[in-house]
Amino acid sequence: MGEEALAFRMMTVEDVDRVTEIEAQSFAMPWSRNLFMGEALNENAIYIVGELDGRTVCYAGAWLSFGDAEVMSVAVEPKFRGRGFGTALFGRLIEEVKARGATAITLEVRPSNAAAIRLYEKFGLRSVGRRPHYYIDNDEDALIMWNTKI
Repeated sequence: MGEEALAFRMMTVEDVDRVTEIEAQSFAMPWSRNLFMGEALNENAIYIVGELDGRTVCYAGAWLSFGDAEVMSVAVEPKFRGRGFGTALFGRLIEEVKARGATAITLEVRPSNAAAIRLYEKFGLRSVGRRPHYYIDNDEDALIMWNTKI
């Protein structure tokens, strides 16, 4: 698999433009460049990028609060999906938040995003509820997923 070739590092402000591009290719309601710039400077946020041959092809980020990590975004550039990069990326994000003291991880995900749900379930996250009408682009609910023992 290609995941061995991925090199991970912390996101910097220099990565914001590339991360914003991947975000726009990945989500119906993408975050803006300014939001990612704020995340790069947020001391309570952990964002990592994955590089393949020196090019950023994926990123993930979470906020830390009181021992919990709340995943804000996980994305792999579309042409690199299906190669194990998402699994490697999410595993690395969990390592990073644990190193900063997190003991639980949570996120919201669209019920229609079966690939993401499968990924999160690999890491022990389970659906514990729904946020009705969470996504304003299509009024879809969000599944609330948790793993309280990372």
